[in-house]
Amino acid sequence: MPAQPKETLEKILTLLDFPATVEEHKLDDGLLLDVKIEDSGRLIGRQGQTLADLQYITNRILFQQDATSPKVMVDVGGYRSQAREALIEKAKDAAEKVRRWGEPVELEPLGSFDRRIIHHVFKDDPDVETHSVEVDGTDKKVLLLRPRR
Repeated sequence: MPAQPKETLEKILTLLDFPATVEEHKLDDGLLLDVKIEDSGRLIGRQGQTLADLQYITNRILFQQDATSPKVMVDVGGYRSQAREALIEKAKDAAEKVRRWGEPVELEPLGSFDRRIIHHVFKDDPDVETHSVEVDGTDKKVLLLRPRR
């Protein structure tokens, strides 16, 4: 049975007692599920952690239903979009330092979703390459931008 991302997320939100509606939008590399809810802060959580966990659980369930299911990005009130743009800007500033000084620049520890965004931004960049480096005692990794060899 094909996975139904919108319906799956709506069911999770109902079970968690978050009355919300979900809009589905196609992205280049998957789907965006945009949640419309009154108390968005509770669903976003501290530094977006609750939202990240919700996205992870949704993707795991969808993958269990159908291994060919597209990756889903869950957003609430534009939070992810704004955070994504800020992250990309920070990475571009770091890349300019790499280009200017020829030295590696390390970004703060990031989750896999955010690292994937940055890797994607620089995958075709002729001057800068990205590498994820483990941080001891955490499940996050830092992203290292350095001159392409």
